[in-house]
Amino acid sequence: MAAESVTQSSPPSHLHIKSTKAFFKNPKIPFAVALLFADAILVFLIITFVPYTKIDWDAYMSQVSGFLKGERDYRKLEGDTGPLVYPAGFLYVYSAFQFFTAGQVYPAQVPWWALCLLSLSKRVHSIFVLRLFNDCVAMTLLHAALLLLMHRRWNLGLIVFSAAVSIKMNVLLYAPPLLLLMLKAMDISGVLLALAGAALVQILLGLPFLVSYPVAYISRAFNLGRVFVHFWSVNFKFIPEPIFISKGFAIFLLAAHLTLLASFAHYRWCKYVSMRLRFALLFSSYSTKFGKSSSSSIKVLTKEHVVTTMFVGNFIGIVCARSLHYQFYSWYFFSLPYMLWITHYPTFVRLILFVGVEYCWNVYPSNSFSSALLLFLHLIILWGLCSAPPQYPYAQDKSSSHKEK
Repeated sequence: MAAESVTQSSPPSHLHIKSTKAFFKNPKIPFAVALLFADAILVFLIITFVPYTKIDWDAYMSQVSGFLKGERDYRKLEGDTGPLVYPAGFLYVYSAFQFFTAGQVYPAQVPWWALCLLSLSKRVHSIFVLRLFNDCVAMTLLHAALLLLMHRRWNLGLIVFSAAVSIKMNVLLYAPPLLLLMLKAMDISGVLLALAGAALVQILLGLPFLVSYPVAYISRAFNLGRVFVHFWSVNFKFIPEPIFISKGFAIFLLAAHLTLLASFAHYRWCKYVSMRLRFALLFSSYSTKFGKSSSSSIKVLTKEHVVTTMFVGNFIGIVCARSLHYQFYSWYFFSLPYMLWITHYPTFVRLILFVGVEYCWNVYPSNSFSSALLLFLHLIILWGLCSAPPQYPYAQDKSSSHKEK
């Protein structure tokens, strides 16, 4: 009887064979698994044979040590590279790094949780594995937030997004397209609730500093007026330094950034949205102004539309950024293949653009030619994104009743 029950509960062998055949029938799955293991080996070889370059890790550890000793005045938290300029989430994450690694760089150089993000880029491996920049943590959280947004988990996605901002403020480049997506996916009450959750995260993470030295924390951690050193910039190196650091150049780039965002929003991201709903998105009063319930009119967004809008919106900010340091490559590297393959360019042009961007980021120190080439390649990619057919943003035959309340 026992043998009979075992036989009945055991799955037929042909099912195992069928599942194995299905595994190898789709080449994407074994290729992804093989790439994961190959990259794990590559990471091990990089750590073993490539000398560690002292850049920011020691400064991070010094800043964290001051925080762990009880210092809450941001003006007094400093390291080898200068004062602490990141929000509170950075301190919590790197405090955990210091706890698990005792402040030593080698044990922290094996971030297994980030292996899925690593690709074959020399510069990206350097950023993630050798230098351990906080950009890596911020972008990991950003991609986690993006995954939640793709599955319409807007409130939780905003919380994770806010956590990413607490590590480094470059994540705010995703904020304009994110706000537009929220306005298309939720009514105004839902948007305000999600934004309130994101704001609460910032308050809770920064509370030890807000209750002790609020001005120092806000002015240091959320300083939007920082001017980066011309020498370290990967882009706009061909611009003379006096012009590079001038307010006029900064205002010009900001105007270009806002103009491009508005253009993409009007001609692409809201291409299939009626004019009446466009006004609703702008004034956030669709239900009262037009006498209808926004929950019955705003449809579920496709995953492709969410990803495209977020990636392109961030890329516009990259193109218009006055200064890009080498670690900033992680801000958009993982979105490059996706963006290239939604353009109308042939495959060999996409590959040339990808390799060209990688080349520019591996020129050290950057020079007039490499920075001009990078801007040229960025503009070609941007034109391809602008001229590609716009995606239909809505999931077919789904109402907004499925979205997160």
